[in-house]
Amino acid sequence: MGRRFAELAFTPAVREQQRLHGSRHLYERVENSTDLGNRLGEEERAFLESRDGFYMASVTETGWPYIQFRGGEKGFLHVLDEQTIAFADLRGNKQYISLGNVQKDDRVALFFMDYRRQSRLKILGRVRVYEGTEEARSWIEKLRIAGEKTPAERAMVIAVEAFDWNCPQHITPRYTESELAEILVPMRKRMEELEKENRMLREKAV
Repeated sequence: MGRRFAELAFTPAVREQQRLHGSRHLYERVENSTDLGNRLGEEERAFLESRDGFYMASVTETGWPYIQFRGGEKGFLHVLDEQTIAFADLRGNKQYISLGNVQKDDRVALFFMDYRRQSRLKILGRVRVYEGTEEARSWIEKLRIAGEKTPAERAMVIAVEAFDWNCPQHITPRYTESELAEILVPMRKRMEELEKENRMLREKAV
């Protein structure tokens, strides 16, 4: 965790809870760190660009938090530079809650998971929405993944304010279909070898 994330997340109420629960001394060091933690490095880029989905939180005009899943093919989220990420927002259920929220408050929190490797990355940022203009069409064309059939309604460009790699504790490993296929390759190969061996033995026994 860098200093910038602590500056944004550790409000007076949060710091008081840290004091009450005995962790304040750990995070005071973060707040005094020279590492701002607001510029994405190669590790963050590789992680983000390999995701096929993430969770985005925004806040309604009435103060309620709201979380929406955003997904697509791997690579649909683009890291444009050290402090900017973007994606083409695909058509969904047309409730437009997140879209309405960010029109009034551009702050978002993003949560990226890798269940297989028990890793998670949190990003705080501010989003700009491009929709219905020539500039928007240019952004969408730049961000769309080849072969994506769902229409993209807008482009969302997020300025990264801070990020934090969260601890892997309590993350239950889960696997996608493609990840399972990769893991099971040696087992399938071994099964094929055993089936071939069984056929040969049966032929010899006849």
